[in-house]
Formats: sequence, structure tokens, C-alpha cells
Amino acid sequence: MNVRHLQARTLPRDPGMSTELLSGLSRWFNSGRLVPVNDIAVDLGTANTLIYVKGEGIVLNEPSVVAVERGTSRIMGIGLEAKRMLGRTPEGIEAIRPLKDGVIADVDVTEMMLRHFLVQVTHTRIFRIKPRVVIGVPSGITELERRAVRSSAISAGAKVVYMVAEPMGAAIGVGLPVETPTGNMVIDIGGGTTEIAVIALSGIVSNTSIRVGGDEIDVAIVTFLRKNYNLLIGEPTAEAIKIQIGSAFDVGEEREMEVKGRDLVSGIPKTVTVHSQEVRECIQEPIQAIVEAVRRALEITPPELSSDIVDRGIVMTGGGALIRGLDRLLRHETNLPIHVDEEPLTCVVRGAGRILDDLHHYRTVLVQ
Repeated sequence: MNVRHLQARTLPRDPGMSTELLSGLSRWFNSGRLVPVNDIAVDLGTANTLIYVKGEGIVLNEPSVVAVERGTSRIMGIGLEAKRMLGRTPEGIEAIRPLKDGVIADVDVTEMMLRHFLVQVTHTRIFRIKPRVVIGVPSGITELERRAVRSSAISAGAKVVYMVAEPMGAAIGVGLPVETPTGNMVIDIGGGTTEIAVIALSGIVSNTSIRVGGDEIDVAIVTFLRKNYNLLIGEPTAEAIKIQIGSAFDVGEEREMEVKGRDLVSGIPKTVTVHSQEVRECIQEPIQAIVEAVRRALEITPPELSSDIVDRGIVMTGGGALIRGLDRLLRHETNLPIHVDEEPLTCVVRGAGRILDDLHHYRTVLVQ
């Protein structure tokens, strides 16, 4: 008897196994691992770095923090892992925030951080090519700072780098008609900077940029507790106070929170109860700086665009937009409608992602 016929009779095919193999191959092909990542949008923020991949959406949201070993500059942690080390590191390790006031303060560390994030986004792909990158930058950025951003991205593996002003990116991310002659006003409150811009015909008509943001509010809370309670706290604790009980305006709901830190007199750890009213008073200086910047931006806006803003109002984006009562305070001070985006933290990277999706259409909004 023919051996092939004997094998066919003794080893019947398993249809279930074939189906499972085919479905496994189908899943692998559809997973996108064969498709290289060639378009990436980055919001390189003082507090957080967000990355958007064309066709996939936002794939990474990590704190802009790097932990390095002193002396050797060996990376000990990047992103969330490094943020957990802030204020907790031994003598040999230093947790660094390489971006200060919205711009690069340490080029080498920023490059390492950006390369790590880009590899994290592309490491699952079989084929890798150098991606085109759109990066959100502050509108008041200098030529030197712009060069630092570009060189960091190129060194981290980008093929070509485009830049977009953060208020413009935020406006596109929110869905405002930036290419029309109608005036649109955006307030982008980040960790290091507050950017206020009036946008029309794909350009920024008037803008005000101040180096006051969430970090300044944290510093104000640290200073208040040191002066009034002789309590020393770190940045992460100040940030937690801001998020949980911080407010810019009396919203009719007072809160309190137990805060732990080190007593400056005895040197022993202690706990104090802090009320939201105290926090509101202590952060008034940076909050008023933001209000004054909004007023200045409105003063230099052309009258025709001012009438559009009266009708359309002002859109608030960025992490600072989440501070309770800040929209009410601005409404009270300007008598204009204030709108807060549903996801203010992701506006800039969403806008940069839309630019990537239609680069030819949005080419005029890019920073040269």
C-alpha cells in the first residue's frame, strides 16, 4: 500500500487546529505589527509627555521626569517610574525634570527621555522606519530653544520635525475653525507656562505667554505650609493638595485634607489639617498673574476679533483648566463665556495628531 495513503488514513486532519492557526495568523496580521510607525505627534510638556500615533490615537501619557545616577548619568527610571522617585531618592540618584517653564532645560536628558518614549511606541513593530514628528512648543519660544527641541527629536530618531505653537495645537484639538476669519481665543494652562492666543486665518493674531502654570501654584502651596504651619512638604504632596482641595474661586463647597510632612522646628514628621479656603488664598498670586495675562491678551486683540470673542467666548485647555473655579473666576473678571474642554490635558497632542492626519491642509499653522 502507498505510504502516503496509509498516513492519510492513520493521521486524520484536525479542522479545529487549522481554524485556530488561521485565526491566529489573521490576528497577528491585523495587530498592526507589520505596519511601521511613520507619523507621530508629541506634546512635550513640562509636567507630562503625550504621544499620538497616526491611526491609533494617544498611545502614551507619562510624566516628564527622568531619574539618573549621579556621576555616571545612567538612567534609573523614566516617566511614571521616575516620578514616584521625586523627593525619595538616595544620595546616588537624582530625579530630574528636564523641561522647565515649557522649554528644554537639559538637552541631553530630554533627548534620552524622548528616545525612550519613541522606542516604547515603536518597539512592537517588525519593520521600523524613522518617523515624521509634530511637536507642540510654547508660542513664545526663542530660536535657541526651537533648535534644542529639533536636535533632541532628530537625535531621538525622528526623520523630520515639525513644530506647532501649543495654543494653535490646542485650538485644532478642541475643534475650533482656525482657518476661518472668525476670532477664536484659547487659554492653555500647562505645568510651566500659560499661553493665551487669539487665532484667525490659520495664524496667531495676538498672543501672551507667561512662565506661570501648575508648577508655580505648587511652589505657592509649599511656601504657605512652610510659613504658616512650619511644615516642609515635597512637590508631589503639593500637587496632591492642589488637585484635591485647591480652588481659584469660591465654588460653594469647602474641603479639607490631612497633610503629612516634616516639622521644621522639631524635625519630627507631623500631620496638619489644611482647608481649601487657605489654599485658595495662598495660590492667589499665580492665579492673578494668569488673570492679568488674559486681560493683556484681550487689550491687544483687534476690535473685529474682540466682537467674535464676545459671541464665541474663550476656550480653556491644559491641566490648569482643571483647577476648580478657575473658569468661574475668569468669567467674573472678563464677563465673557468660558468653556472648558472635556479632556483639557490631551488637547495639544490631539491637535498635533490632526495636523499629521492632513499635513498639507494644516501646513500654514506649523512653526518655521
